Amino acid sequence: MCPWSPGSGPRPRLPGEDTAVKCHVYDRAAAIRGSSYRKVESLYPRPGWVELDPEVLWSQFTGVIKEAVQAAGLHMRQIAGLGISTQRGTFITWHKRTGKPFHNFISWQDLRSAELVNSWNNSLLLKVIHVIFTVLHFFTGNDRYLAPSFLTFSTHQTSMKLSWVFKNIHEAEEAAKKNSCCFGTVDTWLLYRLTKGSVYATDYSNASSTGIFEPFTKCWNPTLSNLLSIPMSVYPPVKDTSFNFGSTDSEIFGIPIPIMAVVADQQSATFGECCFHPGDVKLTMGTGGFWNVNTGEQLFASQGSLYPLIGWKIGEEVVYLTEGSISDIGTAIKWAQDIELFTNVDETAEMAQSTADSQGVCFIPGFQVSGDDPYLCASFMGLKPSTNRNHLVRAILESLAFRNKLLYDIIEKKVHIPLRTIRADGGVSNNSFVMQMTSDLINKKIEKPANVDMSSLGAAFLAGLASGFWTDKEQLKKLRRVEAVFEPQKDSEEYKPAMDAWLQAMKHSPHW
Repeated sequence: MCPWSPGSGPRPRLPGEDTAVKCHVYDRAAAIRGSSYRKVESLYPRPGWVELDPEVLWSQFTGVIKEAVQAAGLHMRQIAGLGISTQRGTFITWHKRTGKPFHNFISWQDLRSAELVNSWNNSLLLKVIHVIFTVLHFFTGNDRYLAPSFLTFSTHQTSMKLSWVFKNIHEAEEAAKKNSCCFGTVDTWLLYRLTKGSVYATDYSNASSTGIFEPFTKCWNPTLSNLLSIPMSVYPPVKDTSFNFGSTDSEIFGIPIPIMAVVADQQSATFGECCFHPGDVKLTMGTGGFWNVNTGEQLFASQGSLYPLIGWKIGEEVVYLTEGSISDIGTAIKWAQDIELFTNVDETAEMAQSTADSQGVCFIPGFQVSGDDPYLCASFMGLKPSTNRNHLVRAILESLAFRNKLLYDIIEKKVHIPLRTIRADGGVSNNSFVMQMTSDLINKKIEKPANVDMSSLGAAFLAGLASGFWTDKEQLKKLRRVEAVFEPQKDSEEYKPAMDAWLQAMKHSPHW
């Protein structure tokens, strides 16, 4: 199986940080036979705008697939199928007949819709919508009406940026009027290019991650689209996640390769961790942090910092997830390395463990631009003449565990399903200090797999099921390899003084 994955989003990025594209070739034992990795440089044409060049992305995409297959010592004809896992929220529009894009990919972290977002969030119409849906929820008890009752927009949402496109790019607006405009997230555009325009589709996981797709009805949301002046004709058909989407055009790789899965990255990582049962939890700790809870057939409405997603659809099976996210996880560690607090990231756990505490130093995350607080910035509080590098590193790592604890408590309170297995992945999951402290704080066992790139493995699993490469989920479970298990070793009360101090520091940091 040959899964390809661009980036890992939505997630925060520091200026100058690029999107990664990678490909792994897996054998039947789910071992990696060959890999390739390239970067796609982010473009910043104006302050707050973040774009990707579609032709560069396409070139890097096809390049990593060819390189990975070659590295595996295989020929393209030996590849059973292609699974595609993509970052979420980044999108493009193009002309249906010519295939020519109307603009570059607009990244999920692009801020060009900020004025539109502020206008909507302060509008009388949005207040009326809140009242109407609050009343509907009160009288019907239907959770479908709960999310719109406190709907607010943000610059990260695809809906607002797509609305901006049709208000500001004349060619896209005119094409949409003639039903000649295609909208697609990265997966949709890649499918279109791979098949030379014969396949125009997305899957349920990617669609539900746009904020324009209604997970309750499993349809593109006509009410929201009308409100934002987005023509319904631009949306792609939505297909199963594990599904034969067709084959690549033979000119691209020499022979046609079946495309057997398309999936959003966090949902893919959840599948790769074999979180198949209600209550299973996937914790990704990469540049950003994502907690995904399998809620089975039960869909929970958006509640504050938690939001519902379709995890995957395979035949008649539709699995829902509840997701909560944390910014500035790996970003904070990378920044600390850039300013030479340490040389190698592997040193950080030992540095943190070398001191009994952070000596009262607290790290406040704030690298990601916030719509709620545009003045938010990262900072250290509690610095003293005796503070050294170990204290600073420990303060950064403690802040990651404290934020995991806060989000876990919200999940436990809001998601009325007993939480079962917690499985971690992502680069930061290799940090034993963060993982052990998180386990202590939430009083739960956390498993870490041998291969922390679960997004690629999930795409491979989904493609393998569709192609018959693997037979069922029970076989996939047997392929899991657990490298480390973190069990609670300390009472969470032992961390209370440090966490209380950190929470107090957090209260002083907003609107700097």
